[in-house]
Amino acid sequence: MKDVDAAEEWLDSWASQVNLQAERSVELARRVAELTGSAEGLDGAIRVKVGSSGQVESLDLDDRVNGLPGPRLAHEIMVVMRRVQVVLSSKVDEQVKATVGADSEAGRAVVDSFEARFPAPDGTARG
Repeated sequence: MKDVDAAEEWLDSWASQVNLQAERSVELARRVAELTGSAEGLDGAIRVKVGSSGQVESLDLDDRVNGLPGPRLAHEIMVVMRRVQVVLSSKVDEQVKATVGADSEAGRAVVDSFEARFPAPDGTARG
């Protein structure tokens, strides 16, 4: 009977861990869905805000950019876009650590997904 009791306790413990990890994964998904990121360039003349999946929610340019040649303005906007993606990925890293843990399968999958979509500009890993 002791073997059956031990097996039952192990199964209950395992089921509790699975349920807890599932709850944490749901919480991570909720938190990530609420994230936004913002960055600016040229002393605030260019401001970009992105949503949780990296979609641009706003791009604000003030009059200081009017004198820039088109190619330079495009370059500066792209620099800010990359910067805001790094900000967003860093926020995702924080939420992964706070919920499922960076070493969990779910945590690695989420972080890897953001790093694949938004690689650090210098090619180094984040986190």
